[in-house]
Amino acid sequence: MLTPDQLPKRLQALGWVRPVYLRGEPLRDGAAVAIVGARAASRGALDRAHALGRHLASRGVQVVSGGALGVDGAAHRGALAGCGGTTVVLGSGLDVLYPPRHAPLFREILGRGGTLAGLQPDGTQPRPGMFPQRNQLIAALADVVIVVEAELRSGTMSTVAAARAFGRLVAAWPGSPGCERLLAAGAAIVEAGADAELALAGTPRHPARRAVDPIARQVQDAIAHGAAGIDEIVRQTGLTVRAVVRALPLIERMQ
Repeated sequence: MLTPDQLPKRLQALGWVRPVYLRGEPLRDGAAVAIVGARAASRGALDRAHALGRHLASRGVQVVSGGALGVDGAAHRGALAGCGGTTVVLGSGLDVLYPPRHAPLFREILGRGGTLAGLQPDGTQPRPGMFPQRNQLIAALADVVIVVEAELRSGTMSTVAAARAFGRLVAAWPGSPGCERLLAAGAAIVEAGADAELALAGTPRHPARRAVDPIARQVQDAIAHGAAGIDEIVRQTGLTVRAVVRALPLIERMQ
């Protein structure tokens, strides 16, 4: 377990007080980007995560992710392909390699100078409530959090919430519902490794206008067809009142 003075400066700056457990190389203070997204990722998302991980790692940027199936694993593998460093933040004890399918990947990461980090002592089995906590550490260890693919209801969004709370830049790759919602809400856009570098340099690319996520589009179309008031929008779209209320600020950003 790391003592407070052993924590990287980015955690010390946040006033981080939770124990952090570590295996492998020490956590670095250099540039770091978290690449996160869906577990049940599309082939395109896996390719994008791998390419981003490889691009950033080849330029000396630490790639941080959660070791999960899907986007996380692809990002870690990309970092290895780029001959750079990668940090896996586990939601279990560091001797409980979860998911088991990625145990060989985690061992390879350790063997090639990477790091396993987490908030749980050895022997701790993963439980659902541990993953939002794990996501906080992912966000805290990065300068930028890039979401490659996500649904509207996604565990990835807890990483985004933590990133915003910590003042980290959030970026998204367009195309999936969750990422479209992030872009509509002001996230930076990433469509290539060069965009990730711009975000890391503090000069992120923001789209001038984006088509809003599918829910907001339905609401916008209903308004365009004469729906006046939330009740009428709900009647025309079949959406819940809560979904309509959440979509309205996104539509305002499009104007």
